[in-house]
Amino acid sequence: MTSTQRAIESLGNRFGQRLSVGAAVREQHGRGEAFAAGFPPDAVIWPENTDEVSAIVQTCNEQRVPVIAFGAGTSLEGHVSAPNGGICVDLSRMNQVLEVHAEDADCIVQPGVTREALNSYLRDTGLFFPVDPGANATLGGMISTRASGTTTVRYGTIAQNVLALEVVLANGEVIRCGNRARKSSAGYDLVRLFTGAEGTLGIITEATLRLHGQPEAVGSGICSFPQLRGAVETVIELIQSGSPLARIEFLDDVQVRACNAHSQLSLPELPTLFIEFHGTQASVAEQFERATQIARSCGSSTIDWSSDAQRRAKLWRARHHAYFAA
Repeated sequence: MTSTQRAIESLGNRFGQRLSVGAAVREQHGRGEAFAAGFPPDAVIWPENTDEVSAIVQTCNEQRVPVIAFGAGTSLEGHVSAPNGGICVDLSRMNQVLEVHAEDADCIVQPGVTREALNSYLRDTGLFFPVDPGANATLGGMISTRASGTTTVRYGTIAQNVLALEVVLANGEVIRCGNRARKSSAGYDLVRLFTGAEGTLGIITEATLRLHGQPEAVGSGICSFPQLRGAVETVIELIQSGSPLARIEFLDDVQVRACNAHSQLSLPELPTLFIEFHGTQASVAEQFERATQIARSCGSSTIDWSSDAQRRAKLWRARHHAYFAA
């Protein structure tokens, strides 16, 4: 019996039907969204709390069996594949929002909570979690890959929005790093070390996240340009003018053509900026006016602003599906 088989047998005795060696399940967990083929693990297991994750990792460490953490499988980098086999730890059942501290604008979540699920949970608090990588990724996966997204220009990447972590190390030991305090400079910044480590240093089992107030008004728009240079100069001038951009994304003419076909839009097939502002009704209207002036001075041929929620959602949905469109 190999070490992998011994680990699977040992874990199977404890987890029962929450461990699977089925080919279809393993194939599903052997790839993200980037490649048609991947490297499946030898088994997939679904823990439900930190102690179970610790027990899995400790068993695999004793048997020298690789461990691969798995969230939603939306990544493009290929790091959920198991080229050397091993045990895939699917954290999707650890999906509870544990605490929300509305007065301090932070929350504590398990790693399997998705970005959309968290914002749905926060809907009545006046707060939201802003990091938007496009896919409905799990928060543990977003932290492990140091996710950024369309709102990074204003709210920062996931790295700026993680306050503390609970992590299971490679030997099964559980540690906590960071705290809820906004100002802290004591000791090594281990939170930033684990953020973006892609599971190579440990498995995240709990995270404390920074939240932000929901804006009173949101407005989005597109600006199309005959030449790429005009789009670039518009972005530079908007940032240098201190414009409070909430989102800004660039699509070239080929990508716009793909998005039109995939999302059934009729955007001008030219270099295009997607722009969004957050604020009060008055401030958003003022920013629309300023951005229009700057875009026109840089040669924009089409400018279209909207504060309608349904129209904005359709526009950003097309941007989120850009990978599939391409």
